[in-house]
Amino acid sequence: MVQAGTLLLVARMLGPKEFGAFAGISALAVMLGTLSTFGTHLVLLGEVSKAPARRTQVLLYAIPTTLLCGTALLAIYLAVCLLMLRAVGVSLVVLLAIGITETIIQPLFALPAAEHLAFGRIARSQLLQTLPLALRLAAAAVVFLLHPPDALAAYGYGYFVASVIALGIAIATMPAPWPKVHLWRFARIYELREAVGYAALAITANGPAELDKTLAARLLPPSTAGLYAAGARVIGAATLPIIAMMLSALPRLFREGQDQPRRTAHLIHLIFTVTLAYSTILAIVLWLIAPWFVTLFGPEYEGIQHMIHWLCLAVPGMALRTAAGNVLLALGKPWARVGFEAAGLFVLTAAAIVLTAYFDGEGMPLALASAEWVMAITGILLIAHARLSPGRLNEERA
Repeated sequence: MVQAGTLLLVARMLGPKEFGAFAGISALAVMLGTLSTFGTHLVLLGEVSKAPARRTQVLLYAIPTTLLCGTALLAIYLAVCLLMLRAVGVSLVVLLAIGITETIIQPLFALPAAEHLAFGRIARSQLLQTLPLALRLAAAAVVFLLHPPDALAAYGYGYFVASVIALGIAIATMPAPWPKVHLWRFARIYELREAVGYAALAITANGPAELDKTLAARLLPPSTAGLYAAGARVIGAATLPIIAMMLSALPRLFREGQDQPRRTAHLIHLIFTVTLAYSTILAIVLWLIAPWFVTLFGPEYEGIQHMIHWLCLAVPGMALRTAAGNVLLALGKPWARVGFEAAGLFVLTAAAIVLTAYFDGEGMPLALASAEWVMAITGILLIAHARLSPGRLNEERA
């Protein structure tokens, strides 16, 4: 509800052209920002799920690693925007506000959220992650009501302030405080080696959900890019229950994945059954109510219903890809997840370039659907291979 409200307010106050630009640059920042922790938030999740006493040892290097990587990625983000996305016409101040938020502040926010999740506090973790989104909704509402001359700049400031406030609240309300600054240290080689797989999967996992908006801003006319970005955000918000289900299952999969193969197999079968059923029903519902989105977004977004019709092809693939990636992660196969999602990013980029040249605006949802289904099928095959390996079969027979 929070994401949907923010999407509607921001899309209506910016219009398709500016919204397409905003979606493109923010998607790039989000995608790069997933690499800021260098995977240490997932190391924290895994270690604390198994041994809560490991919390402080991981945080000692996770926090400075996030700050250092985030600063480097902010520089990369600004360079890419200024060199390759100049045509979208976004000011440097807005780029800085969004870049700092997504490459430094939000990655730091991932650490307390992962800690709560590791302790099995699923609802608290999700409420914490919803906090910056709720504050952004409030910022969007204020900008929408005030109608400032430069709505994008005003929302950029609110975007930044919302995340700063949320991070402060998250740190202040942790059951145990973060380690003192003078105790922070650089990660050791073996710690970096442990985190690098998670770092790679962080960017490949989020890449398919964000890269398409950046490609759309580059490959499509501004208004068409705005229609695509709005439609893609709609289906992304609608598939959030699958992500919630996987977050709820992750601590159990981490604990039981290696030692209790029968229970794990049952859980995996249940996950994929629910995922396929939900995503199929969701695609049908979105197809049927697509014309309603013109009323929600306003007359400037005429044509969004056709974009959503095409995007419905990607919905089951997107949900299955999400489930497969998280299962592989919990089973101790992070590089398998990196491999199939990296292949999906390549398919998405290549398909977007080719299909937008032949089919214009419809080419982007077709490219997304192609990439999502390639990733979903590959991920499921990798899970089946891992489950049917000789070692695993011997364990299950025993």
